Amino acid sequence: MTAPRTLVEKIWAAHAVAELGDATDLLHIDRIFLHERSGGRMLQGLAEAGRKVFDPAMVLGTLDHIIDTNPGRTDATKFPGGAEFIAAFRDGARAAGIRVFDLDDPAQGIAHVIAPELGSAQPGLTMVCGDSHTCTLGGMGALAWGIGVTQGEHALATQCLPAGRPKQMRVRFDGALADGVTAKDMVLHLIRTHGARGGDGCALEYAGSAVEAMSCAGRMTLCNMAVEFGAWTGIVAPDETTIAYLAGRPYAPQRADWDAAVAWWRTLRSDGDARFDREIVINAAGLSPSVTWGTSSEQTVGVDEPVPAPGGFADAVARASAEKALAYTGAEPGRPLAGLSIDAAFIGSCANSRIEDLRDAARVLAGRKVAAGVTAICVPGSTPVKRQAEAEGLDRIFKAAGFQWREAGCSLCFYNGGDSFGSARRVISSTNRNFENRQGPGVRTHLASPLTVAASAVAGAIADPRALLRR
Repeated sequence: MTAPRTLVEKIWAAHAVAELGDATDLLHIDRIFLHERSGGRMLQGLAEAGRKVFDPAMVLGTLDHIIDTNPGRTDATKFPGGAEFIAAFRDGARAAGIRVFDLDDPAQGIAHVIAPELGSAQPGLTMVCGDSHTCTLGGMGALAWGIGVTQGEHALATQCLPAGRPKQMRVRFDGALADGVTAKDMVLHLIRTHGARGGDGCALEYAGSAVEAMSCAGRMTLCNMAVEFGAWTGIVAPDETTIAYLAGRPYAPQRADWDAAVAWWRTLRSDGDARFDREIVINAAGLSPSVTWGTSSEQTVGVDEPVPAPGGFADAVARASAEKALAYTGAEPGRPLAGLSIDAAFIGSCANSRIEDLRDAARVLAGRKVAAGVTAICVPGSTPVKRQAEAEGLDRIFKAAGFQWREAGCSLCFYNGGDSFGSARRVISSTNRNFENRQGPGVRTHLASPLTVAASAVAGAIADPRALLRR
């Protein structure tokens, strides 16, 4: 009899090539995604060592991290030295026979957005990319994680990687979400209540009725920020929602292979009596829109709750961190974030730039205007998302409201010396990281859902989207 296993343990066992000792296994890697910021260095290192890519068909590349996203982008990048990164990536991929979704490709976009769109990210596959948010693809039921350049060279050359067996963790969100509350609010609440190290290197499975009711986009948002929770990766068991999403996509299995794949995908769930090292249960029905007040994703409150005072933290490290964060952000303890003036609003990134995210924001923006003095920017996660939004008329809603409507890419998720918010210093953003200077020198970032970002852009200050959704 096989012992009960978690979903991650099942995928792990199916990919284990050899035991290496010290609780480490050599895993077969099904898919490798590259981008121009690190992919060129991986391919260059491989070539200099005289090695070849083991299976170019299992490798895909895209331009996303340091590219210009301004409309009609005539230049590939504004990032200082970025042209060299891009040229090295293009040259290396061409020499290795790797398919790249370049700026003129209709499927171009952020790696973690286009991998599911293409059908490359599938349940039960192992997937790696030189980006810490590769765990996003766990929303499709894949076992996915970020790697460094040296690991990338190893995976490209051998189609395998050593990995330490992680602890198993499950977080259940039960109950129905209220209107105006999203996956972003769920994961921010999790990190707030259990800490930015709450996942402690675990393989984190999200479950519960609220997760089962979600679209794949929402599940990917949850998994995207598993790394902000300290987890090694995040994953959601595939179901009929996942299967329907993948049907007909270019890299999804076809014909008889599709039937066989679906039959296997339906087996990919944790056994009823599988053992988890840690479990957390959260009442999703009790959640409200969340916004960060500090410089860590755990420094979060509900939009209508007061910012905590540093003296309220019993732990000396947490207290010192809160003092430092408040000195940087200028948020006022004892007062809600709602009403705090903003200079800019940003919708984009691999956390929240899918078509569902843009539809959410458009619900708030329709018939309304961005407040005077606020710089508002929307960057779709991929060219297909941009085209679909334009077909639905969402771009007209964004532009009529006063948002800049950009080309696909990572853009101002992080500051790379190219794009900036200009003189804006307080930004509400649908991205996933809010540490000091993340979006530019001196920029103070408040993380929130696209709904909350849109409502705040209209108000000119951090705002509760539920008030606008009720009108």
